[in-house]
Amino acid sequence: MTKAAPPSGTHGHDDSELAEFGYRPELKRTLGNFHTFAAGISYISILTGTFQLFYFGYGSGGPAYWWSWPMVFVGQFAVALCFAELAARHPVAGSVYNWSKRIGNPHLGWLAGWMMLVASIVSIAAVALAYQLTLPQISSAFQFVGDGTGTYDVATNAVVLATVLILFTTLVNAFGVKLMARINTAGVFIELVASVVLIVMLAVHITRGPQVVLETNGTGAGHGAGYLGAFLVASLASAYVMYGFDTAASLGEESLNPSRNAPRAILRAIIASFVLGGLVLLLALMSVSSLKGDKLSTDGLQYVVLDVLGPTAGKGMLWCVLIAVTVCALAVHTAAIRLAFAMARDNNLPASSVLARVSPRFRTPVVPAVVIGVLALAILVVNIRQPQIFTVVTSIGIIMIYLAYLGVTAPMLVARLRGRWTPAGQGRFSLGRWGLPVNVVAVVWGAGMTLNLIWPRPAVYNASAPYHWYLRWGAVLFVAVIAGGGFAYYWFVQRHRTGVLAEHRLETPVPAPTSD
Repeated sequence: MTKAAPPSGTHGHDDSELAEFGYRPELKRTLGNFHTFAAGISYISILTGTFQLFYFGYGSGGPAYWWSWPMVFVGQFAVALCFAELAARHPVAGSVYNWSKRIGNPHLGWLAGWMMLVASIVSIAAVALAYQLTLPQISSAFQFVGDGTGTYDVATNAVVLATVLILFTTLVNAFGVKLMARINTAGVFIELVASVVLIVMLAVHITRGPQVVLETNGTGAGHGAGYLGAFLVASLASAYVMYGFDTAASLGEESLNPSRNAPRAILRAIIASFVLGGLVLLLALMSVSSLKGDKLSTDGLQYVVLDVLGPTAGKGMLWCVLIAVTVCALAVHTAAIRLAFAMARDNNLPASSVLARVSPRFRTPVVPAVVIGVLALAILVVNIRQPQIFTVVTSIGIIMIYLAYLGVTAPMLVARLRGRWTPAGQGRFSLGRWGLPVNVVAVVWGAGMTLNLIWPRPAVYNASAPYHWYLRWGAVLFVAVIAGGGFAYYWFVQRHRTGVLAEHRLETPVPAPTSD
């Protein structure tokens, strides 16, 4: 039996955008402006990304790799501006999926949603593994498997620590968005304060000038294109960090006044991440005692913090990094749940009626929280004896996120060129006449960085022995299989069942504007 739309009330305006999709409001609106901002910035997570990937960027491109941070920001900021305009118009769960479906078509929407969902599950596992980079450096007591010198000690211990974190994010998300928001907000506050403190403390200990970012350490020697080749590899360290800002919009059905708050949260999250993260990276290079040796390209920022601040203050800062990793994994898990719920509500996943079920007690989708947690745990197993394969899988996850973003920005550009795009009115966020050039930049950037990410470089996909062709070409092969196989399943099986499930459908959906 189809349920009638709820009477208009406090959230009537908030729910009007939801009604355009034919959905009735079910999730509990409790999140304020800072909550949505915190969700976006914790997904990007300044301390998680920079501490997890500095070693790779520095080892691949030397100090000059720093320039990839502003480069990636400019490209991703263009994407974020497009997303902010969409968030003002359509602040709904599973943002990327529903946006692609609305401005493109249902088939493209499904593919974008599928790519984002698989990538998000992989990202949960990848973020959780960052515990290994930090906890054993705080205390050797956290190296539960061996002493860290065995062939598989580090990889196996990383799985043990990551399992604990994923179990935690699963439980928190199963108990409702309010608990998640409280933990996430507290964690983000600590992360922001810690980032500022770290910047100040590094600045006090600088030993060289900012010209350090012009040094390449001879990293271009092994590339046919010289340092450009090295820089493109190193830029992946920044590309792997600056995404996930759409989470603020994906929580739109649980936010207050989301059409106004979500766009602000998206833009504030990426700008704050750029400024704070860029300063941390720059001052780390300016303050570390020596740019020689292997520690910078093996232990990364963790080594810099302990070297510059000393063991006591340094380990205190590493505890803050640990909190940042925790809330980052929590935010990624939260976003993945909303995406799975959004797709299942349209009967676009197997067992959709179960996945789309909202707990009457917690007013949140509990089953997707558990299923996604279990799948992320399963992915971790790959890392135990084949960490190189996990590196390939993680890179594939990032590639699929960039492709999913293209699944939004590309049809949005087509809609603009055909005169079919109308931004939200009533003083809400709009790019105005800048919409077309910004959208062009977003599409060109997304396509270019996707190509850079997927390029079969040994330095990225098979950096050490054993060397196998399938590792080097793993990104190309896996993305083709995941995208092609997934879409084949959708086309021949799931698309014939697609449609808003009766228990989630408005009795009288509001028709979508024909100009949109």
